[in-house]
Amino acid sequence: MAAISQAAYRRASSVVCRLHSTYVRKMRYLNELKEDDSLCRQAQTSGTFYLFHNLSPFLQKVGMKYLVPQLSAAEMKRILEKFKETGQWIENSVLIGCSDEHVPHFALDLGALEKSVIESELKGSFTDLRKALFVVDEKDSSLLASAQSLLQWHESHQYCSKTGQPTQKNVAGSKRVCHTSGITYYPQMSPVVISLVSDGSRCLLARQPSFPQGMFTALSGFCDLGENVEETVRREVAEEVGLEVKSLRYSASQHWPFPSSCLMIAYHVLVGAQHAEISMNTLELEEARWFGLEEIVEGLKRDAGSSKQDDGSFLPWFPPKQAIAHQLICEWVKQQTS
Repeated sequence: MAAISQAAYRRASSVVCRLHSTYVRKMRYLNELKEDDSLCRQAQTSGTFYLFHNLSPFLQKVGMKYLVPQLSAAEMKRILEKFKETGQWIENSVLIGCSDEHVPHFALDLGALEKSVIESELKGSFTDLRKALFVVDEKDSSLLASAQSLLQWHESHQYCSKTGQPTQKNVAGSKRVCHTSGITYYPQMSPVVISLVSDGSRCLLARQPSFPQGMFTALSGFCDLGENVEETVRREVAEEVGLEVKSLRYSASQHWPFPSSCLMIAYHVLVGAQHAEISMNTLELEEARWFGLEEIVEGLKRDAGSSKQDDGSFLPWFPPKQAIAHQLICEWVKQQTS
């Protein structure tokens, strides 16, 4: 029996080791591509490309599913030739990842070319990213969000903030350099906290005027300079709904490209039940209120399409499963029902 257990352990350890080695090799290969322009330029000839048009990703609908096609370098060349464009367009692409087999993935924005021609040629459509993130697979939505953020960063950082001179991206798109000042610019991400507040038996959700009708979500806000994340959570809850945080617990994090590249850092927050009267900041919020467990469970079953009632009012509904707010709400339900 001991020999069987040891053999099983060795097999399990071997699998873990192989997976770890694959991951390490992939990360090191990506780092090489970022640092070596000639290697990355060579990789562009064998990589796959995700297309965007003015930051909207290209999708294809197959049956009831939306797919994110990956075009080969040869297919990209064929498309560009239809516009009598040269292969130099490929150098505008940015590296966004690679497969376990070391096939590099690039994102390329073709916003200067006629959108309808590309859509007709490839039998798909360029879709607003907010919609795209919720109709494609989770793996693809993460990649699209990262790609759009990087493309947007390059679009808005074409000039040096010190000299006003043009900056130049490296082939991978992992940085931009001002050769006049010698300054190197790297893509940056803004930290944002998102907090699901609970008084023990209820959770607090809110909505801004810009939200779709009926949608409620957890409180969120940007970290201020000099703050740590915990201080931001306490300040945001106090500012937005007038409550004092008693304790908080980290849940998870998620990259989120709106309004720009953000890192959403999610927390469960507990406030005292005896001091749970909401004092809403009307400059930021349109509505904020407590939800009981039954109302949350019912709200999770709805979406924007099923929220509207016959009298024109809207029942509460919550962000879809790809959003970290959805994960926080589901974790709260699980905690309440365990």
